[in-house]
Amino acid sequence: MPPDLAATQAFSIEIVQTLKKSGFQALWAGGCVRDLLLGRESKDFDVATNATPDQVRDIFGHDHTIPIGASFGVITVNGGRRRGQVEVATFRTDMGYSDGRRPDAVRFSSAEEDAQRRDFTINGMFYDPIEEKVLDYVGGRRDLKHGLVRSIGNPYLRFEEDKLRMLRAVRFSSNFAFDLELATQRAIREFARHIHVVSAERIAAEMRRMLADNHRMIAVRMLRDLSLLDELLPELNSVVGHALRWSETYQSLEALQTPNFSAAMALLLRYACQHSVLNGQSHHPIEPAAQIAVRWKLTNEETKTIQWLLRHERQIRQADQVAWPTLQRLLIAEPAPLLIAVGKAIQLAKRESTSGIEYAQSRIELPEEDLNPPPLLNGGDLIQAGYKPGPQFQRVLEKVRDEQLERRLTTAAQALEFVKTHWNNI
Repeated sequence: MPPDLAATQAFSIEIVQTLKKSGFQALWAGGCVRDLLLGRESKDFDVATNATPDQVRDIFGHDHTIPIGASFGVITVNGGRRRGQVEVATFRTDMGYSDGRRPDAVRFSSAEEDAQRRDFTINGMFYDPIEEKVLDYVGGRRDLKHGLVRSIGNPYLRFEEDKLRMLRAVRFSSNFAFDLELATQRAIREFARHIHVVSAERIAAEMRRMLADNHRMIAVRMLRDLSLLDELLPELNSVVGHALRWSETYQSLEALQTPNFSAAMALLLRYACQHSVLNGQSHHPIEPAAQIAVRWKLTNEETKTIQWLLRHERQIRQADQVAWPTLQRLLIAEPAPLLIAVGKAIQLAKRESTSGIEYAQSRIELPEEDLNPPPLLNGGDLIQAGYKPGPQFQRVLEKVRDEQLERRLTTAAQALEFVKTHWNNI
């Protein structure tokens, strides 16, 4: 069970109060301040303080703190299952980023200096939840008011320090429907080719958050315009260069009504994978999708779902013309609702009839006993009837299931008689 957000927020305020009573400055920092000012729910309530990591551990106890990020001045304070965990970071200045990902060393500093090393102005503010006061050293409130994502200080230095910030810039701009400041855009275009120094896991995490958002089409357009899409998904080059296919891809992402990463990826890769889908067998990997899954280290579930959606999107769009046993097997699969959402998005983008999708939706809403009735026979029944197990078993059971779903067989006795009659011809 995930922590209760209200309890986590209250816990973070308690941490601020405790640090203040111990004689230290303590403030909310980063995204939670931005979300508070935007009136959005925040999932994280990070605390920044002038207390050192050792002092934080002494105050809250070694049994209730985790020093995983201590070398960067970060201590995690554990509030238990219900209240969750809150990161407490000492105000710091970062001392160089030789690997383009993380600081080589840190120097503890003041709140104002700490703000200057953060990525974007809208993320660089502090808030005192006790006095209900915002501390803004970087112009974050102004940029929030004007809907603008702007690097703090020189954008070239910010992206040279941490290349992941390029993707974060796109995510914040798209998720909030904010403009991206021009100098920040220019710096991203110049650094785009260096995005590969970022770990696959961090790239995938940012792409998940972009593509599972309702503004995913803005993110994809920005990735293309900022030269990041060429670096992240070279498999799409032939699609982006084809005006009609790219327009349809973009419109299908906009039409997708289910905010889901795997569904969005299937739409994004549909044309890139089309040849592989049409010429491959159902158990073979769909090459472009499989390559991306390996490169980004996607989960097995994501990889399977994306390829399954790509294999079956054409069938679901023509569901009213598909034999019921074939359609039934699609509709009882776990990602079936995603398949319907993907199919509908494609039809809307193509401006073609959604009658097949509507038919599939009506069938998936059938009562369980009609959509997926218990099988009339299983392997044990065949063995008991005297048949020797072998490769034919699966084909026979599938044929019996087809006949059952078509309502030509309704009892186990009828099914066994069917097997006896057709065994040698199946």
